[in-house]
Amino acid sequence: MARSPSAKHRSGCPVSAALDLLGDRWSLLLVRDMMVRGYRTFREFQRAGEGIATNILSNRLQKLEAGGILTREAAAEDGRSTIYRLSPKGIALAPVMLEMLIWGAHHEETDAPCAAIERMEQNRAAVIDEAYRRWEQRDSTPLIPPFTPQSKFTKSNSPKGKSKR
Repeated sequence: MARSPSAKHRSGCPVSAALDLLGDRWSLLLVRDMMVRGYRTFREFQRAGEGIATNILSNRLQKLEAGGILTREAAAEDGRSTIYRLSPKGIALAPVMLEMLIWGAHHEETDAPCAAIERMEQNRAAVIDEAYRRWEQRDSTPLIPPFTPQSKFTKSNSPKGKSKR
């Protein structure tokens, strides 16, 4: 695969090149929000609950657009607002995002319910197909609901370090 002519990477390693574009604290969370939560506007990203500052959010959106991960267009409603959308290059991160979600749930303490993770793990192809379908149809319905903190007495999360492999 050819890279864009303006891209400058530390080395020719594909992992290094990917990290140059996506390896900061926020970029993959923005991709997650577009892909999984259906977020499309600056305000939705800002209210995602991660605590990103507006100047950092603006910078990361510009960086992802420059890297070909997302596109932006004027909102049809008023023409003044901007809608962000994953590009074909961005939606191609769906398998990576799914594997990171599964890995994170198995190896770190999270608010992801075990049952939800197990369903995704057993149906990887269907989850990825659904992400692509929603992207193609511009369906902003969340792919999976946000994981919300559960009380310590009812927590059913994947325990840290639990691995099925």
